[in-house]
Amino acid sequence: MTDSADRVLDTVRGLIPGMAATFGRSCEVVLHDYRTPERSVIAVAGDVTGRQVGDGMSDIGRRVLVAGDAATTDLNYLTRTPGGTVLKSTTIPLRDDAGRLIGALCINVDVTALGRISDAVNDLIGLPGTSTDESAPVTEFTAGLVERTDRIIEQHERDAGVPARAFDRGTRVAAIRDLANAAVFEMRGAAAVVAARLDVSRAGLYNDLRKIRETLDAVSE
Repeated sequence: MTDSADRVLDTVRGLIPGMAATFGRSCEVVLHDYRTPERSVIAVAGDVTGRQVGDGMSDIGRRVLVAGDAATTDLNYLTRTPGGTVLKSTTIPLRDDAGRLIGALCINVDVTALGRISDAVNDLIGLPGTSTDESAPVTEFTAGLVERTDRIIEQHERDAGVPARAFDRGTRVAAIRDLANAAVFEMRGAAAVVAARLDVSRAGLYNDLRKIRETLDAVSE
């Protein structure tokens, strides 16, 4: 696996500068090696999201990692950075000779200005605005383990109206499921961080995770 994976990634790495240059300074191309999730970014051309070599995956990349060998190319979807930049993005899973997921090529194009120009033109001719600034989902591109964990759990706290330590079992399991779907547990030290944040023992956390995965396996069969 290692030889073919390295060959695929090295081949794609050579394409990145040209791809970014073709679209200009509004484009960023990022290459991920999923064998090292904590530092998956191995090449970057352009600067749209602030990614650097050695950074970990974004929320999107973690969903691809969770999908594993079943991951498919996601073309021209819209997302938004926490700072408000609207991106048109494409994520292409990369596989070794055996068809196993090894990484991804991600293309991000900043379309914020285009959306504002479109709104201005529509205002002039009396059509409804079409800006995607508010409708595009927010994606964390550089957040670490604690930030990702807090963001997901805080959403459940808002929905439940109670702090995480007061979650009933259903709410706790729902939060853990969302954390698992976001591939948080692929990050080193995740169990300790999540258990502390939810105020549960690691044994209890692992038990909930096991039941969640058993349920998912049963549904997929």
